[in-house]
Amino acid sequence: MSESLIDIHMQVMWNRLISVVEEQAQTLIRTAFSTSVREAGDLSAGIFDLQGQMLAQAVTGTPGHVNAMAESVAHFIKDIGPESIFEGDVYITNDPWKGTGHLHDITIVTPSFHHGKLVGYFASTAHVVDIGGRGFGPDAREVYEEGLFIPIMKFFERGQVDRTLLNIVRNNVRESDKVIGDFYALAACNETGHRRLIDMLTEFNLDDLEVIGSFILKHSREATLERLRSLPHGSWSYSLDLDGYDEPVTLAARLTIGPEGVLVDFAGTSGMSKFGINVPLVYAKAYACYGIKCVVAAEIPNNAASLAPFDVVAPEGCILNAKRPAPVAVRHVLGHFVPDLVLGALHQALPGKVPAEGASALWNLHMSVRPVSDQIGGKGAEILMFNSGGTGARPTLDGLNATAFPSGVHTMPIEATENVGPVIVWRKELREGSGGAGEQRGGLGQTIEIAAAEGYMFRFSAMFDRLGHPARGRDGGHDGAAGSVSLDDGTPLRGKGLQVVPDGKKLILQLPGGGGYGNPSNRPSDLVDDDILNGYITEDQAAADYGRHN
Repeated sequence: MSESLIDIHMQVMWNRLISVVEEQAQTLIRTAFSTSVREAGDLSAGIFDLQGQMLAQAVTGTPGHVNAMAESVAHFIKDIGPESIFEGDVYITNDPWKGTGHLHDITIVTPSFHHGKLVGYFASTAHVVDIGGRGFGPDAREVYEEGLFIPIMKFFERGQVDRTLLNIVRNNVRESDKVIGDFYALAACNETGHRRLIDMLTEFNLDDLEVIGSFILKHSREATLERLRSLPHGSWSYSLDLDGYDEPVTLAARLTIGPEGVLVDFAGTSGMSKFGINVPLVYAKAYACYGIKCVVAAEIPNNAASLAPFDVVAPEGCILNAKRPAPVAVRHVLGHFVPDLVLGALHQALPGKVPAEGASALWNLHMSVRPVSDQIGGKGAEILMFNSGGTGARPTLDGLNATAFPSGVHTMPIEATENVGPVIVWRKELREGSGGAGEQRGGLGQTIEIAAAEGYMFRFSAMFDRLGHPARGRDGGHDGAAGSVSLDDGTPLRGKGLQVVPDGKKLILQLPGGGGYGNPSNRPSDLVDDDILNGYITEDQAAADYGRHN
């Protein structure tokens, strides 16, 4: 067979492998109990070789989960031990430093055997609705307070479930049926991946993944290095000031691009917080790599080899390199700003290629809803909502409204949220005027008004940012609007921490908008007219920001 035909044959198998892991992810979505997985796609799925190198990932999933999971399988192999890996095994952990950054993420790894021989591993991750402790929020002072810590261990051994593990979990979480259900859903999705892989190996008459795996890793690395060699080489720095918990936080990065790789150094970043906004380095690295790849290697499939040229270092004990037992429950808040951070540096190397800053961090809302009195007869519920502000304007396009970047998760439908527990979402709409003005306008945030059903009240853990530090515009674009949190009577609330919404009151969230790109005076008048017509800006804003006069 000619070399070109061999390459085509390999490409067909590569594409087939991607479809295998995509079906793996879809199985998780169909079987998951938590709305964050089922409705929002807060998950990851992938296939790994015998060394724990990721060969392919599902398109469905978040970069934080995927790229952190890419490092986790090697930990599983080491901790379980090659001599203890058996057919029918399933492994589990939520170790923030060996998994994906906090205790709420459950990572499941399943060894895959073909004709009695180990050929690789399937891994998947999902955010569960509760893991005990204080509940999902930033208020803990140590990881021990944040919930049940499951070290790397066996969930199944030779097909037999560890019922002691399940008994411990069931008695340490608030939503035991949902959490245990998600454990099984993760195991089921890996099993689906395994079965589809066996079908593929049989169809292509392969004994293992060695040949296709080598092809994938070789070509991915070569393509990534080729892209890096075409870039300007040098070092550039950028920093972000953010709200933090009790005091502002500075994230700093120095980006160095060379022909053989990219180095991101977080030197100059603030030290660890005593609250749970700290970020394990594995998660910060996951989003740093994603941010850079979005611009320089977006079309190259994501796997161990395409990630290998990207290295990330940070001073030990800074807020982006938190060490155990630091609290890390809401590591996503600062972690989601890492792409804006590295893109700010990359903009200096590649002007005209990088968007303005956006809202970035999800405005996750975790509600614990309870009856006001025992006479109501209802029961409480744990409810998690994902909400997004606006993205930054792009060099040639407006920013996206109410869109999750960099996480990529979907917003949960209101109907799904209200079906989980006794809450009512009274309003959810785009926030007029929140996108920064520019030749390209920043994406709009949204306004959300939510209350407990009659006879109930709720407390919520705020995990919000950009209340005091709005998204900055780029190249003359204006900043986006800052966010705000309050009750419907105007009482201001904090952006982070556990708070109570009394019976009869509504919670009002004003999500931040993205920054604008380019001088607003260069925006075509017909686009300004469209913005007014669509309710994106007011007539007064058109006059003030764009010089529009009737």
